[in-house]
Amino acid sequence: MHESKNDIPGNLYSFEALFNYATIGIIVTDEKGIISNFNKQAKNDFGYTKEEVLGKPIEILIPPALKTKHEQYREGYYKNPTPRAMGHGRDLFAKKKDGSVFPVEVSLSNYTINDKLFVIAFVIDITVRKEHESVAVKQKEELERITTQIKQLNTNLEKKVEDRTQMLRETLTALEKSKHELSEALETEKDLGELKSRFVSMASHEFKTPLSTILSSAYLLEKYNDLNEPAKRAKHIVRIKNAVNDMKLILDDFLSLDKLDEGLIKSSIEALTAEDCFSEIKIVISEMQVNLKHGQQITFEYNGEKNVVLDKHLLKNICINLLSNAIKFSPENSVIKVESLITENNFSLSIKDKGIGISEEDKQHLFERFFRAKNAFNIQGTGLGLHIVGKYLELMNGTIKIESGLNEGSAFTIHIPQQA
Repeated sequence: MHESKNDIPGNLYSFEALFNYATIGIIVTDEKGIISNFNKQAKNDFGYTKEEVLGKPIEILIPPALKTKHEQYREGYYKNPTPRAMGHGRDLFAKKKDGSVFPVEVSLSNYTINDKLFVIAFVIDITVRKEHESVAVKQKEELERITTQIKQLNTNLEKKVEDRTQMLRETLTALEKSKHELSEALETEKDLGELKSRFVSMASHEFKTPLSTILSSAYLLEKYNDLNEPAKRAKHIVRIKNAVNDMKLILDDFLSLDKLDEGLIKSSIEALTAEDCFSEIKIVISEMQVNLKHGQQITFEYNGEKNVVLDKHLLKNICINLLSNAIKFSPENSVIKVESLITENNFSLSIKDKGIGISEEDKQHLFERFFRAKNAFNIQGTGLGLHIVGKYLELMNGTIKIESGLNEGSAFTIHIPQQA
């Protein structure tokens, strides 16, 4: 049965929700620099409502002193539109509605519809980071000044009694320790900055493909609206659904990572019957059918009758992540095997595929955030899924085992210990 055209608005509303509730500001402009879309985080950052900026040039968000230069940069970008992070070697600033100026990081991406260029700007307010950097620099300068003074004092007092000399040595030791701790803090801040930059670059790349698919399919649906071509309409409805689902998975990964980092996700352990546990896995398998490639199948074998103690919501998310990977990295007309076993002391779930596999070199990095295996760079993904799976398993005292070889498929098996 084909979906009717009345289902289209629901999908577009889903896309609008993803756009509006992103945790970074997103601004879309046309090839003349006129704002055509403006999400809620951008509204929070700049103080403008969406209605106030639509149809206005992007330069209303730029400090007056920088408008001319920004127009030059913008025109240069439109002549050679490629995804890029802006601001290398210089500080970027934006202007709020009330006229106040604040520092930002900006990453740009683009797409075209009917040969018309649209540019997406991902904007992050880095006011807090700049304040931290300023404080760190002042602390470092003050520390260097004090260290110089103490060293000079030590030189002048070298001939004094041993207890005074020992006191000064202890003071210097404490200062050097503080200096080392400050250097570590600065290095940590630098690592966080690089991590944010990698996130912005990756997000701009991963959002480009589904955004282009949604917009182009929506445009073509308008063309087929008055024609008796239900097959073509159904095809583009499916494309929109799949693209929205891809973006939902990406945002789910981002939100899960953010909550995990802040310690907001806690395990809710409960006792489930074997039947209920296997039923949860069956539901996930059923929901994943829409993502299967041509000819792909998922089989499920399970055994065990004892109750299990685990967090069924975390288990469901683990299943979704592992099945998504198996589908994504396996060829058409292949079988993905799901097996689950409940024993006296253990619950296990194994997902096996016949996909591209993983090299020995890459296995040791699989659970690092944003890591992508060398043979997976051309396949869409955030590099967060397995990192999140590992964190979820930690919350349930679980473990995961990987068996894989290049072009030999992969088997991921999780174990969650059970009390006897």
